This record gives sequence, C-alpha cells and structure tokens, in this order.
Amino acid sequence: MSMVRMMSIYVLAALMTVSTAFAAGQHVVPPAQIATTVADHVAKQDADRTAVREVLARPEVQKLATTIGLDLTRANAAIDTMSPADLERAAIAARDVNQELVGGASTVTISTTTIIIALLIVILIVLIAK
Repeated sequence: MSMVRMMSIYVLAALMTVSTAFAAGQHVVPPAQIATTVADHVAKQDADRTAVREVLARPEVQKLATTIGLDLTRANAAIDTMSPADLERAAIAARDVNQELVGGASTVTISTTTIIIALLIVILIVLIAK
C-alpha cells in the first residue's frame, strides 16, 4: 500500500511541475505593453506637473498669489505630492489659465457668471441674517 501511495505522489508531483512549466511563459498582458502603459502614465504626470509649474512661474500669477497671500514655494513643493486626480485637475486649470494669458489677456479676471453667482450668495446671506 505504501508503494502505491509513493508512486501516486511522484506522478502528481511530475504533473504539477509540467503544468507549471507550460504556464510560466503565458501572460494575460504582454510585459512590453505593461511597460509602455506605465511609461505613458509617468509621462502624462510629468507633463501635468510641468504645466502647473509653468503657470506658477508666470509674473501675473505670482503677483496674484502675493496679493492673496499664497506662498508659492509651498505651492511648488506641493505639486510633487499631489494625488493623480488632484494633479490632473490642477493641470487642466493651469492649461486654461496659461491659454488665457498667452491668448492676449494681461491679467487674471473673473468671469461674469462667477461674479453674478457670488453676488447672489452675498444677497442670500444678507437676507438670511435679517
């Protein structure tokens, strides 16, 4: 009985070794595609960080930051620690600001809609306080 048991163990071990050897070369996603995807993701994040840094380096933005009391040194340092989602949102806003300023605007302005919404909020606060 122990001879049959030993033979069964050897056969099972051989089958497991052979099946592992066949599966070792197969991947769901090729390693080259994974490397390309990771490199693209890193390149996009680097481009997003560059866009935010470019806007923070503009004289108009630096003047506005000084006016509102924003420490640009801390803001620049925070760029490297942003989550991917926050970095993407900041980069979109930075590209919009950069496009506006490069497009001919010499100052950062607030849109009419934003002013109207702010005015309505102030009116509501005054009405509620009475």
